[in-house]
Amino acid sequence: MKLTFESFSMILKKLNKMPTKSVFMRKHNKVKKFLEKILAPESDIRTQKGIILIIVLWVLTILMVIVLSFSVMARTESYSTLAYREELEKKFLAEAGVERGIAELFYRNLFKNANIFEEGRRVWRADGTAYSVLLSPGYFTVKIIDESGKIDINTLTDLSGIILRSLLINSGIQERDASEIVDSILDWKDADDLRRLNGAEDDFYMSLPVPYKAKNGRFDTLEELLLVKGITPGILYGGNQKKGILDFITIYSNSTTINLLSAPKEVLLAVPGFTPEIADEIISKREDLSTTGVLNVTIPQESTQFVKQTGSSNAYTIESAGYKDKDKAAFAVRATVIIDTANKFQYVYYKSPVQVRK
Repeated sequence: MKLTFESFSMILKKLNKMPTKSVFMRKHNKVKKFLEKILAPESDIRTQKGIILIIVLWVLTILMVIVLSFSVMARTESYSTLAYREELEKKFLAEAGVERGIAELFYRNLFKNANIFEEGRRVWRADGTAYSVLLSPGYFTVKIIDESGKIDINTLTDLSGIILRSLLINSGIQERDASEIVDSILDWKDADDLRRLNGAEDDFYMSLPVPYKAKNGRFDTLEELLLVKGITPGILYGGNQKKGILDFITIYSNSTTINLLSAPKEVLLAVPGFTPEIADEIISKREDLSTTGVLNVTIPQESTQFVKQTGSSNAYTIESAGYKDKDKAAFAVRATVIIDTANKFQYVYYKSPVQVRK
């Protein structure tokens, strides 16, 4: 039965015709008053219908906002899950590159003196040359760097400190600041409390807002350099497409000389007596050498005490970057491994993720 305005009027008329003392009227007087209120001119049912319509519209609006919020949240979660999956895939690609680099180091040791190789199986170079390996649905690039081609800050002396000083100046550091950094590094690791001309000992470090003492011992990590006077994150890590000194120093070669077979060009240019022409000649000639070849490059007399032209170390840094399809953003891993004589290896440094330049 459909109740209309006329229906309510008809019911009210019938109630009025009933005897005032009837049981129905006594028990349902409230019903009568309700109907009178509804049918009154100032409480027109049509006005109440308008109010109900407004309420319904507000409810629908709120429901639409709730549904839209859930839709946005679901879409955000979907994109987040997709991005996380792709990042995880690139991480696994980068880790696969590190394992491939270790395998290539064993292959390198196996064919140390070989000059003839199977097609496609030449020994990977350990001078930072980048190699790409396709591994669907992406690929990874790997660089192997022999630590003997870098400047070892643990074996740094007042004499060999000239190389590090030149490296800093060539990278844009002021000459005075470069001298301060080199002297401070030497003061940090020496056993005494005597301060070099531009260095720093306990008196400087204890005056800092957060005081500490000079270590007076070997560096355990390269990041420890951030505690040394004059070293900033920008100098160590670089930035704005500018390399930091982290790529050119080490604590694992245990050598006071630079191996020309694996030294980066920036390190070669920091060697006293080396010119850009000599550095280019070294890089050009070593591309055709076997793993134990001799460069046979004429070295200036003043440079001979700082470099060597043969051999390699057993410490290598592997930089691997995983890419997904044509994505330019990569997930990169840097690891340093030591290969022992029993054809085993151990990680001495592992960092994930890192920023590397393609």
